Amino acid sequence: MSFLPPAIFLMGPTAAGKTDLALALAQVLPCELVSVDSALVYRGMDIGTAKPDKATLEAFPHHLVDIRDPADAYSAAEFRCDALAVMAEITARGRIPLLVGGTMLYFKALFDGLADMPAANAEVRGELDARGQREGWGALHEALRAVDPQSAARIHPNDPQRLVRALEVFQVSGMTMTELRRRQNEASSGEARFPYTVAQLAIAPAQRQMLHERIAQRFDLMLEQGFVAEVERLHQRGDLHAELPSIRAVGYRQVWEHLEGRLSAPLMREQGVIATRQLAKRQFTWLRSWENLHWLDSLDCDNLPRALKYLATVSILS
Repeated sequence: MSFLPPAIFLMGPTAAGKTDLALALAQVLPCELVSVDSALVYRGMDIGTAKPDKATLEAFPHHLVDIRDPADAYSAAEFRCDALAVMAEITARGRIPLLVGGTMLYFKALFDGLADMPAANAEVRGELDARGQREGWGALHEALRAVDPQSAARIHPNDPQRLVRALEVFQVSGMTMTELRRRQNEASSGEARFPYTVAQLAIAPAQRQMLHERIAQRFDLMLEQGFVAEVERLHQRGDLHAELPSIRAVGYRQVWEHLEGRLSAPLMREQGVIATRQLAKRQFTWLRSWENLHWLDSLDCDNLPRALKYLATVSILS
């Protein structure tokens, strides 16, 4: 059996303390950080994404941060290609890729690969978006359940981007995402999908209520730091709109609607916190189905030694 180089996954819900632990690991291990976050890829979106500040990024460079303009889309397939290229470069330098973030779809795409899906169809997507706005996303979830119950079980009714994509794939190709992925799995059976020995860490507060409190506190801190002004600069560009993936990011959508007069400031804050909690719930759903995770409690004071002890047991540290 050929030797596979090491890599570390550090996953968790939003506001769980992933970045702090990643920086602590990078101080004691020969690691380079790779962001696994669908919002951190965008330039000019700093406060609302809790992007590490300039000093931190200079001291601990993060790959795949600030690589897209907010007007551009960025897919899980693009992430996988970019991440594998970056990881190969890190490995060639004799260092360990440490992938940290909360976009679980990106982790899954990287680890398991992606089925060959049809390209985006703007007309079909626009029709589905309009239907979701008109009838509610619950109606689209039921439509997906009727044709692809497996995908509907994985996709939350309040996740319009993935709902629209799953229905778009079915309408364009005549096959469900589940069927396309099954065919790919059969075709790739026995192949090495992910060319690394990977250690998989997850961090989250053991008490869910504590995470809810941290989410609210962090959202309030973002507002104090100038989150509204940040989104206003994006809004004033003129080439961005509410249906772009960047603007649909949690928090940004609510502030955008506030700037357009659809939400008062208190309601914007309330809905932003609720949307972030819903995101955390979806992240937990992904994590609960992920095999071979080693869990850490955000509130423990000795997570670094615990993480190092685990990494030693899975032969990541030599």
